[in-house]
Amino acid sequence: MSKRLRSSEVCADCSGPDPSWASVNRGTFICDECCSVHRSLGRHISQVRHLKHTPWPPTLLQMVETLYNNGANSIWEHSLLDPTSIMSGRRKANPQDKVHPNKAEFIRAKYQMLAFVHRLPCRDDDSVTAKDLSKQLHSSVRTGNLETCLRLLSLGAQANFFHPEKGNTPLHVASKAGQILQAELLAVYGADPGTQDSSGKTPVDYARQGGHHELAERLVEIQYELTDRLAFYLCGRKPDHKNGQHFIIPQMADSSLDLSELAKAAKKKLQSLSNHLFEELAMDVYDEVDRRETDAVWLATQNHSTLVTETTVVPFLPVNPEYSSTRNQGRQKLARFNAHEFATLVIDILSDAKRRQQGSPLSSSKDNVELILKTISNQHSVESQDNDQPDYDSVASDEDTDPEATASKAHRQKSLDSDLSDGPVTVQEFLEVKNALVASEAKIQQLMKVNNNLSDELRIMQKKASRLEKQNSTPESDYDNTPNDRDLDDMGSSRKGRQRSSVWQSDSSGPDTAEPHVAPSPILPSTEDVIRKTEQITKNIQELLRAAQENKHDSYIPCSERIHVAVTEMAALFPKKPKSDMVRTSLRLLTSSAYRLQSECKKTLPGDPGPPTDIQLVTQQVIQCAYDIAKAAKQLVTITTKENNN
Repeated sequence: MSKRLRSSEVCADCSGPDPSWASVNRGTFICDECCSVHRSLGRHISQVRHLKHTPWPPTLLQMVETLYNNGANSIWEHSLLDPTSIMSGRRKANPQDKVHPNKAEFIRAKYQMLAFVHRLPCRDDDSVTAKDLSKQLHSSVRTGNLETCLRLLSLGAQANFFHPEKGNTPLHVASKAGQILQAELLAVYGADPGTQDSSGKTPVDYARQGGHHELAERLVEIQYELTDRLAFYLCGRKPDHKNGQHFIIPQMADSSLDLSELAKAAKKKLQSLSNHLFEELAMDVYDEVDRRETDAVWLATQNHSTLVTETTVVPFLPVNPEYSSTRNQGRQKLARFNAHEFATLVIDILSDAKRRQQGSPLSSSKDNVELILKTISNQHSVESQDNDQPDYDSVASDEDTDPEATASKAHRQKSLDSDLSDGPVTVQEFLEVKNALVASEAKIQQLMKVNNNLSDELRIMQKKASRLEKQNSTPESDYDNTPNDRDLDDMGSSRKGRQRSSVWQSDSSGPDTAEPHVAPSPILPSTEDVIRKTEQITKNIQELLRAAQENKHDSYIPCSERIHVAVTEMAALFPKKPKSDMVRTSLRLLTSSAYRLQSECKKTLPGDPGPPTDIQLVTQQVIQCAYDIAKAAKQLVTITTKENNN
């Protein structure tokens, strides 16, 4: 829906004439130059929409207009307008000011720092203050006073506050009273239309019971806002919620990318994410869709003959300080996806959101591992490309990423088909997937990749390594991987005896007494010997992974023992006290990880005293140990090859 601007409307930030953008969550209208600063702050600070060239739900636009006309801007500039305030002498930006630094500094202070918002008197318990504000909000939403509710939200009232005495949320109250604009405002600040009150009813239920049909329909749209926006971005259509159609799943006309093993593995990873992580990813992709679409509108509406470099497109999602650095890096990396790649990701998210909401079963852990094992032999070419790109980049600066201003148009011009969903969907909760299982599968994939790379490197090094003369005598090692014999009593004393004698057969005094008298040695074993032992370790790790895949937990202990023997034999190749710090560090990681692996596998024994064993958590720890062993072995191969070739 378009907006017919009145000549009396001015930019809330610089008072410039004819503002053409709105900040939805701030309830203000802003000009092009000020909008460029708003966009650089990120959607967590300001959610901008063009008043004419962006599709608007009618009641959402009406809500912003009402706030603007009722002085919402005074909320954000309270102390500037108060003659008794120390801030009253600070000058507001004007249309003639430069965007940088003048307008930008003022806008950041106003919206990001909330420097001019009315402050409540300090109290000892901030949580009580927030609770009091939320209770006031709970009462206010039954009226039509939007500005009061926005003021409460700006001070810290929670849109999803559950009133302990009333047994419902502000959105329940607004829906029962038929206050559609209040519902729009609450939704902008994160209110969930699917929340149930103490009677099990949702805001949609109350709106329908009260005969507020327009509000009920709008609440359903808000409930599916994320998936609707993603679908509209790709094919320009939204589901028909009135007739029970809640999802549109576009399909790429060119599905060649979808057929690759890499794409299949990526979908498996997506499906195995916990609900929390999946929701985070979906929200990040939603923000990227908003960035790309707004960039396209921005460029289409600018006067290019006078366009200054100060007001440009936003090349990637701005940093949100509430998110981890890893998540912010991942969000920024979305800007590097080309049109085809990003469309594929959006379709995968839409498909999995529908699957989770309809309660379709997840692929099993076994299926995931089988896929990885099956594609091991085909991953070399894929990994050579994949390894060029890290999983996450460092947090980017404005100079790091080129803008993709035409991405939105490119997507919309693609030939897309639609697989339309029939029937209403009432299940609002996603399936719960244990984080431990997700972590286990991620480690399995990571470990299989390491093992695969290791095997490939070993073959290359076998061809290149010159056949060096084998050492006359096998050096002994001080890296005994049974540092605490008491912890391995259950494994059998005879087992310990064999392990110790194999390493210390020529040293009757034992490791602890001998070590101080041993001088550091620069001698390293031959590359061929290290490679041969590493291949044995890798083979045993593969067997352990297959046991994990097939849920053969009783195979953990024998597998770990074989790995332990192979690690002990490999450690025995090296000098008792290597001179190289890198060798010592790698050997410690190798042997200590083998010891930890045995300890973890021992937890699968029946009748073990203590709390019940969480087998998924044990599996996670087992895989982590196996990964560390493979990593250490790879390091030793690399070091030995390098030193022997020098």
